Amino acid sequence: MKHLRLLVLPVLWVALSLPVAAEKLSLNQISNYLNKFTTAKGGFTQINGDGTISTGTIYIRRPGRIRFEYAPPDKTLVLASAGTVAIFDGKSNTAPEQYPLKRTPLGIILQKNVNLARAKMVVGHTSDGKTTTIVAQDPEHPDYGQIRLLFTSNPIELRQCVIVDGTGGETTLVLNKLDKGMKLSARLFNIDLEAEDRGF
Repeated sequence: MKHLRLLVLPVLWVALSLPVAAEKLSLNQISNYLNKFTTAKGGFTQINGDGTISTGTIYIRRPGRIRFEYAPPDKTLVLASAGTVAIFDGKSNTAPEQYPLKRTPLGIILQKNVNLARAKMVVGHTSDGKTTTIVAQDPEHPDYGQIRLLFTSNPIELRQCVIVDGTGGETTLVLNKLDKGMKLSARLFNIDLEAEDRGF
């Protein structure tokens, strides 16, 4: 999924107001956090392979839907909906590349009921005293890749997401604070309508 990699290769860290020390979040706490909201919206920052920085907005409508929308003039868009991930390349006039969502690590956090305590789903669970990081994968298909999630606590917030695809390619997102609970139109996640709007 080459265009999912365009989100970032090196990790960008932002200054966060963190406590001196925080307890390691449990898998149940993180699962509950993810399951608690159905919609969310926030900004993200990306560093490109050539050192340039891109920004955009992420929209989440669980279960199963997510939208990575790049700020103008970039017209790139990544959409997940109806079990499919579609990559709209803003620099080409070709139809979007499409992949089954279940074959990407994104599917783990977009499930209706996230259960990170499931056997062999989480293969890494660490804390540096300020943040908690988990590494999760589909226990039945580890070849689909992994997703690394970094959380702060008090309150629990997702601040970084690294998607590692089946070939080892990484996509890293540094997230601003996610606003939750707003109404998000289903049209935001409609791959067919997006393709129609773009003339495909």
